[in-house]
Amino acid sequence: MELSCKSEYAILALIEMATHYDSGEPMQIRQIAAQQSIPDRYLEQLLATLRRGGILKSQRGSRGGYFLAREPRRISVFDILECLEGLEATAGEDHVKSQTLDGSVIEEIWHEARLAANAVLKKYSLQDLCEKRDARRQLDVMYYI
Repeated sequence: MELSCKSEYAILALIEMATHYDSGEPMQIRQIAAQQSIPDRYLEQLLATLRRGGILKSQRGSRGGYFLAREPRRISVFDILECLEGLEATAGEDHVKSQTLDGSVIEEIWHEARLAANAVLKKYSLQDLCEKRDARRQLDVMYYI
């Protein structure tokens, strides 16, 4: 299981938005793209997908942009990846019956691995990611003093 570039960019953008969540102001695409070094046009597509998936809301107008649809602590990494990659749908494919005994053993283990991975992804929220980042920043500052 690998993290796609699409998912990584989306999570980076959402971390940026979670950082500014308390301001209540929507963030513009160019602002997020500059902070996280994400191509503008690609980010625009990702944010539109996340909006359709209920992770984000958008506001039109001169002060428009995107903002989180709910608190950062209520958005799990699993929610994000499910919206972008359809994780829940792929977990359901495990019920396809193998034609061999060996194949069915492999399918059972693969299903167990997916369930474990999904449990970890559900455990971490955007808030957790921001807190981990902030803790590492503090360590970096102390290290360089």
